[in-house]
Amino acid sequence: MGRKHEPMKTSSSRWQTLRANLPRLVDKYCGHDLKCWQSCDGFMALMYRPTDAAALGVARMLFGLMMLIDIPEERGGGDLDFRWGDPSGCKFPLINGMEPMSYPRMGIVYLIMWLGALGIMLGYRFRLTSLMFVISYWYVFLLDKSAWNNHSYLYGLLGTLFLFTDAHKFLSLDALRDKGLQREVPFWNYFILKYQFFILYFLAGLKKMCAEWLSGYAMTNLSYHWVFLPFRLLIGAKLTDLLIIHWFGCIFDTSVVFFLIYAPTRKMATLFACAFHLMNSRLFHIGMFPWVCLTQLPLYYSVSWPRIVWEKLSLNNNKCHDKVDKLKETPNCPKPQSTPTMRNKMAMFSMVFYCGLQLFLPYSHFITKGYNNWTNGLYGYSWDMMVHAWDTVLTSIKVVDNHNNHSLYLLPYAFVDNDRWTKHADMAYQFAHCIDRNIHEEYRTDRISMTNFSVHFDIWCSMNGRFLQRIFNPQVDILTASWSPFKAVDWLLPLLHEFTEMRSMIDKMTHEVHSWSNTSDVLFVADFPGLTLDNYIVPDMDNVTLTILEGSVEYRHAKDSKIKHLQKGQSLHNIPPMFHHVTTTSTTPSSMLYTYVNKTMKAAPTEEELAERRQSKPMLPLWNEFNQRYRNYVRFLQHVGNSLLYEIYGVPMPRRVRITPDETTWTTE
Repeated sequence: MGRKHEPMKTSSSRWQTLRANLPRLVDKYCGHDLKCWQSCDGFMALMYRPTDAAALGVARMLFGLMMLIDIPEERGGGDLDFRWGDPSGCKFPLINGMEPMSYPRMGIVYLIMWLGALGIMLGYRFRLTSLMFVISYWYVFLLDKSAWNNHSYLYGLLGTLFLFTDAHKFLSLDALRDKGLQREVPFWNYFILKYQFFILYFLAGLKKMCAEWLSGYAMTNLSYHWVFLPFRLLIGAKLTDLLIIHWFGCIFDTSVVFFLIYAPTRKMATLFACAFHLMNSRLFHIGMFPWVCLTQLPLYYSVSWPRIVWEKLSLNNNKCHDKVDKLKETPNCPKPQSTPTMRNKMAMFSMVFYCGLQLFLPYSHFITKGYNNWTNGLYGYSWDMMVHAWDTVLTSIKVVDNHNNHSLYLLPYAFVDNDRWTKHADMAYQFAHCIDRNIHEEYRTDRISMTNFSVHFDIWCSMNGRFLQRIFNPQVDILTASWSPFKAVDWLLPLLHEFTEMRSMIDKMTHEVHSWSNTSDVLFVADFPGLTLDNYIVPDMDNVTLTILEGSVEYRHAKDSKIKHLQKGQSLHNIPPMFHHVTTTSTTPSSMLYTYVNKTMKAAPTEEELAERRQSKPMLPLWNEFNQRYRNYVRFLQHVGNSLLYEIYGVPMPRRVRITPDETTWTTE
């Protein structure tokens, strides 16, 4: 018998079939009728659909709790005296000219922030306390770009979003005080929060879809952490770095929210998300970020899940069941109950604008060119989490007395407590002018005589395993240089992409040199035409050899006026101690390597010593972390109390002064 063949479907018929099935697929996937998104009235009806406030109330309470823990830590509350107490300390505000308040008043600002977070957690006078938290948080946030992170930006956004929701209608003191308060919220209260986390995950994944991340250069050697031990034993360290950390990290970020939305995959996605964030809490010092994400995961479950849980735990099941039934969601795309008011329309317009803005800002760097460096934009709103790893080898701050033609060198951490400014031209510009301000302040006290001076930065960095190179032009006086948020920085030196493909060679030669002995090492350097590398060889370094990989250079030692010309492939052996100078004479950038033996380097530990160290170091130092947080909280409360005493009674405030990075002393102002 012959088999009857069905006619092949044309592309138009397949498209018609897809269009016919699309509403059913959308409803099955996300639980919303496609018609809701096809008209303004349908969208308004969906967003204002009465929805149980239970899950939102729990999310609000947990967010407030996380912020109460965060304020003494990453917000710097436990180190208020270090962060805001030194008048000569340099800050990096987003808006030039924006200055912090005095140290005591900054303590009051932190108190307002803390009370606001407490009010959010308790749901007490929710609008007022949320406003207290949001205003004080953004004020502290905008005062110092060097403290920005993706998650600190996220906290500010979440606090602002909660401010405009009705998250105080469940599990709150406001609901307890007002028995007549409705227990329903518009659906958009949930939608906007879930959308924000979609942006967090999805854009972080898109940012990882680049050669830097997918080639495994961002998070090298992370596989040696104990959390990756099972993977390392199974596939080895290198493949763990590449496949688990980089590839799976990218796949997880881009897909996790889609799996959380779809009910059949929600539980499995939750398990992966919990494992992901718990691992991050062990791998990185990122404060409450993993815990904030964990506390907000239940938003993707039923809006009545707290009532359902309570119903299962309660002895009076029927009563709780009735409450859940009364607050059960209305149909997915309900008909509008009334004509939307102007306030409703403005609220929806604001929400849609916010959603579009969150999509646009991470890719707005073609406008804010002044913040672009080797990476685009400031670290924070771009969601480029962990995509770039930096190695800063040298930070030279030269202050030139133009009147006496004399140069002084400033300690890199003289007026700052981190080196974020070394990677961003806008912060380097602000830092130079802060140095200018501090020097003139010293001049007014007659302790120095320098009035006409210039500031030069010579900073050598390596990004994602590349050659060490300068990031700023050392010949430019930053005090007289121009900077604008909307113009490219002309004194920023470009990343030498022509040497990017040599990173595999760098890895291979590094392993080869390290195999020579336990004290041998190698340094890879690249420089621009016409610039001179001033390198100091300490007496403890032996058998120093310079090899030119690309370009040509002139070599001159400080004790010898003779100039030596080196071309590609040539080497200079046994370079003596003290300064030597290497000037790039080729029309293209040069690259070179130094191999040397460090006579004072300790021999590599034996396997027995490494095993002993691993045993002595706790895998989960939870008790130590708890004690550290407790001490931070005690110091925070002391700082706030001292601020109140100073503002009310004029009691002098004690302040710690950092002598060295590891030592402090106390003074009283």
